[in-house]
Amino acid sequence: MNLIIVESPTKAKTIGRFVGRDYKLEFSFGHIRDLPEKSLGVDTEKDFRPRYVVPAKAKKTVARLKAAAAKTDKVILATDEDREGEAISWHLAQALGLKNPQRIVFHEITKRAITEALEHPRPIDMNLVDSQQARRVLDRLVGYKLSPFLWQKVARGLSAGRVQSVTLRLIVDRENEIRDFKTEEYWTIVASLLKLKVKSEELKVIEANLIKIDDRVLEKFDIKTKEEAEKIAADLEKTQYSVLKIEKKETRRNPPPPFTTSTLQQEAVKRLGYPAKRTMMLAQKLYEQGLITYMRTDSVNLSQESVSACKEWLTEELGSEYASQAPRFFTAKSKLVQEAHEAIRPTDVSKQLTEPLYKLIWSRFVASQMPQAKIATTVVEILARGQKIYGLKTTGQQIVFDGYLKIWPQQISENELPPLTEKEELQLKGVRSEQHFTEPPPRYTEASLIKVLEEYGIGRPSTYAPTISVIQEREYVSKDGGKFYPTDMGETVNRVMIEHFPQIVDINFTAKMEDGLDDIAHGKEKWQELLRGFYTPFSQNLDQKYQEVSRQSLVTESTDEKCEKCGKPMAIKLGPYGKFLACTGYPECKNTKPLKTNNYQPKILGMKCPKCSNGEIVERRVSRGRARGKVFWGCSRYPGCDYATWEKPV
Repeated sequence: MNLIIVESPTKAKTIGRFVGRDYKLEFSFGHIRDLPEKSLGVDTEKDFRPRYVVPAKAKKTVARLKAAAAKTDKVILATDEDREGEAISWHLAQALGLKNPQRIVFHEITKRAITEALEHPRPIDMNLVDSQQARRVLDRLVGYKLSPFLWQKVARGLSAGRVQSVTLRLIVDRENEIRDFKTEEYWTIVASLLKLKVKSEELKVIEANLIKIDDRVLEKFDIKTKEEAEKIAADLEKTQYSVLKIEKKETRRNPPPPFTTSTLQQEAVKRLGYPAKRTMMLAQKLYEQGLITYMRTDSVNLSQESVSACKEWLTEELGSEYASQAPRFFTAKSKLVQEAHEAIRPTDVSKQLTEPLYKLIWSRFVASQMPQAKIATTVVEILARGQKIYGLKTTGQQIVFDGYLKIWPQQISENELPPLTEKEELQLKGVRSEQHFTEPPPRYTEASLIKVLEEYGIGRPSTYAPTISVIQEREYVSKDGGKFYPTDMGETVNRVMIEHFPQIVDINFTAKMEDGLDDIAHGKEKWQELLRGFYTPFSQNLDQKYQEVSRQSLVTESTDEKCEKCGKPMAIKLGPYGKFLACTGYPECKNTKPLKTNNYQPKILGMKCPKCSNGEIVERRVSRGRARGKVFWGCSRYPGCDYATWEKPV
């Protein structure tokens, strides 16, 4: 009898369908050993030797697996194929006292994949194990050493982390960009035109944008004021219009590649509204049920068998015109791609399910093997002669062949123009000037945050979901309308980290550490060397900071306000419910009061309220909450009239 050990009951059940009676399946419920919860568990004086323990909740599992291993001829470790899975196998071998366990890996749980894996077992890959050990020890050193510093100098219960602190910094930096953003006004001008002689089916308004005045090509901010825009519009009302140039071309759009972990998380946020944590939980279930390939991957590679099966399905179900002539393979752009695995795809393309995440994965894979979409584009340049010579442009586009869009719809605005010829005169229907205001950079959503983490090489796809979860659980950030806002506590922790531990929150340094972990996985560097290079300067800096700030409060901000009780300066401090003002004479003077964050004086716009017609429209700012400081416009009679809008009235 041979024993196969995997992580979960579901995975064991699925594999059990593909092996004979000579195999017994058992599961470990993930890791059965880890660093201790209540101590560092790393001997920094002895080459960073970790001390692993079996948690209480895993002791029964270890006993069960030991008993099962004792009754079998051979133990096969079939945990997941990535570094985490390799480490789980190594911990199983250590905890169970296995002498010569076999290690098998597979990218999908199908009969073919399992049979092939059993035919080609290998030893445990210690390079992968060491890479995972290095990450675990590194994160333990940062968290265990820095968190007490934050407890002592900021507030109890806080935590710092190698990846979470950089992620928090990205969110805080974006919030500061938004606060510092200066809105600029600009105007655009659009002419509505018609053909002079038309058939009824050709009676279509042509919307043309002003792009040129005399020989000057207009830039975004060239028309800055309403007066300037109205002057140009008035001249355009009096001019004659004719077609100057027509350019027709066919553009093609390539289908997107199949999913990696990162792109799956991003697209699940956009199309399904799933947070990354839920996406990974559902993907894990689909994988363990044998429905999709392994869901933790950086690769966009596809097997020859999968693309051939997909082409056959497309030909039979949609017709040969929707099946690419040759299989389409993709190459990852990033140098960070680790293992040469496959992308995330269905294990059987003929199996269509209504489960939303599976359907998303299936559609993306099938679309990746379909032809390009063909779009007919017509660009028309229009000439107008008034006091000046004006150039306008309009673009029409139509989908000629939908190709991959049939399976993977994307927003393409179709705009059909009537038949036009060069030098043809056009009739003016009207001219309008449109006011615009520049917008600050958007706050991060889960999708855009994951994208920037991947671009910078911060963490790995498997760490995105837990990292985003922990900064929310610690209440460093909150999420409103799908967007991340830093809390007062989050901004304070970020300020402390930047001031005292800049290397930990440095994006380039964090990315460089990830490269080092990759080098360990590829056998190019010893894991102890990586840790030594990090820990020596880190430990020295930490000791120095404890001495420097031993008598300081890191969360105090000075103000010009005086205490009305004792006359001493008031300072901004951070409490459980946010920032507040407190007297610096504490404990002799215990005066505290709320922090007034809204010193903004409403600006009157000089127009009546459209709702009540009695009040004036005034510009205000939100005084509290997640949108604090954001500008809006409302009625001066509030609360008598509750009219309010985020868009500036004109």
